[in-house]
Amino acid sequence: MAELAALEDPRAREVNEKHGDEHGVNLGKLRALAKELKTQQELARELWRTDDAAARLLALLICRPKAFGRDELDVMLREARTPKVHDWLVNYVVKKNPHAEELRVSWFADPDPVVASAGWALTTERVAKKPEGLDLAGLLDVIEAQMKDAPDRLQWAMNHCLAQIGIEHAGYRARALDIGERLEVLKDYPTPPNCTSPFAPVWITEMVRRKQPSPL
Repeated sequence: MAELAALEDPRAREVNEKHGDEHGVNLGKLRALAKELKTQQELARELWRTDDAAARLLALLICRPKAFGRDELDVMLREARTPKVHDWLVNYVVKKNPHAEELRVSWFADPDPVVASAGWALTTERVAKKPEGLDLAGLLDVIEAQMKDAPDRLQWAMNHCLAQIGIEHAGYRARALDIGERLEVLKDYPTPPNCTSPFAPVWITEMVRRKQPSPL
């Protein structure tokens, strides 16, 4: 904790807090510290229990993802209220855990929109990598009915799922594009130069273009 406190940078905190992340540690320095510590599951659990955002991020970098139980991960997700901690927990830990599919199903229908957003993030992963058994048409039905008025974090996760369906599954692409065009979610999102807009029709079209073979 003392080492983390020494890494505190007011400018980093200012930038992070704009994104809802309450810590002031440069992520590059945090990763360097994690590299020094290597994997330490018990230390990771102790760091998590501090309830400090930077300590929790470090915990997620030095833990063993497969060592957590299902209920333990459920509690951790509900405690992870800042976006970066939530995202790293889902992407670095839950996706590599044997209980990921069970948690995906459980979280997907959770009444808490932040918890539900984790279920959607795990569903998006399956859309891309293991779509067998998923009801893609049913997912599009839910997105069409709920995404426009969903809270920010859940809306973002639904939008990512919409884009992924359109990118990966040609049979659903026209419908995904149509839903995106009609709902206009993230249409005006400020996008830096050389970055792809998160507006689903633009995102889908660009990623499909990139997948096409270059003309000889």
